[in-house]
Amino acid sequence: MNGFLFGFAAVAVLVAGLLSYLASSRPDGLDATTRRGCTVVQVDGNEELRGECIARNADDHALADSPLAGYTIDGDDRLTGVAGILGAAAAFAALFAVVRIIRAGRSNGTGGERVSNGAAESPEPESS
Repeated sequence: MNGFLFGFAAVAVLVAGLLSYLASSRPDGLDATTRRGCTVVQVDGNEELRGECIARNADDHALADSPLAGYTIDGDDRLTGVAGILGAAAAFAALFAVVRIIRAGRSNGTGGERVSNGAAESPEPESS
């Protein structure tokens, strides 16, 4: 089972590293929908929305200036694949941590057995 999971993780990391270079830099459906009714203009080197659209009410994400923001590393589009690999690796690390915590909780005696004087006893049958 562990070999299968590590194989799956390896394939996911490989796909994230290669296919992320094919991702579009144009807005996706949600972004395009929220910008409906506005036009994007360049003002002092920055994009500005003019008109009436939902996107004018949006704020930057708290991590928008982080090193891995925007599917790049420090804004370098040439490193999109590396950012994809790091993202996939982080997701699998979180998954393995959660699975390990769940397994540790199950091995601490939550299997329906009662422990008395250090010996495991089966639960008593219910009387009818």
